[in-house]
Amino acid sequence: METSKKILLVEDDPNFGSILRDYLSMNDFEVVLAKNGMEGFEKFKKDNYDLCILDVMMPYKDGFTLAKEIREKNKEVPLIFLTAKTMKEDVLKGYKVGADDYLNKPFDSEVLLMKIKAIIQRKASEVKADVAKFEFEIGKFHLNSKLRFLTFPGDEPIKLSPKENELLKMLALHENDLMPRELALTKIWRDDNYFTSRSMDVYIAKLRKYLKSDGNVEILNIHGEGFRLVVKK
Repeated sequence: METSKKILLVEDDPNFGSILRDYLSMNDFEVVLAKNGMEGFEKFKKDNYDLCILDVMMPYKDGFTLAKEIREKNKEVPLIFLTAKTMKEDVLKGYKVGADDYLNKPFDSEVLLMKIKAIIQRKASEVKADVAKFEFEIGKFHLNSKLRFLTFPGDEPIKLSPKENELLKMLALHENDLMPRELALTKIWRDDNYFTSRSMDVYIAKLRKYLKSDGNVEILNIHGEGFRLVVKK
């Protein structure tokens, strides 16, 4: 039988923290609750966790500071931020310190549950695929991200530019799942402003053109969120 996944929940609102812990426990997760960033880091150092959920606004030590400390100890553990503010700066700051996702309060607990499951599943498949994975099947296309070649049967291989290559690889790693716009901008462009955002749209348009040969492959724009590389099986 598969063992329960262990989650560290760091939340300074005791009522909300208890409710969330109980809800996740009912859904077969083992949850350790910490009431502030300092306690959260102490608990993190003492155990291994499959995922951390961090409130951004906390006394003593905020979620971003805690995330940086966690990242110094463990670069791989998934992080989800809970934020009461819909500030774009907060979202970007979160992605820059290595967040996998974030939710604005108040949120639907089922949405959080779906995000947790998707992230854990994706991390598991990334581990299986090995971080060094550089070959991808995208419908009938074959991407060799080391050589930057995108190949379609019977056609000349397309040599991708470095950014086209990085973007397609990131989309492929998130196949049939949301690739957040901010994640791509901060990881590939190292910045997120109006100009880099427009630049990414141009690259997405180029990739769509390259992938046109396979009717089962498309890049969807998820308004305000990011993109999804959809591959119909």
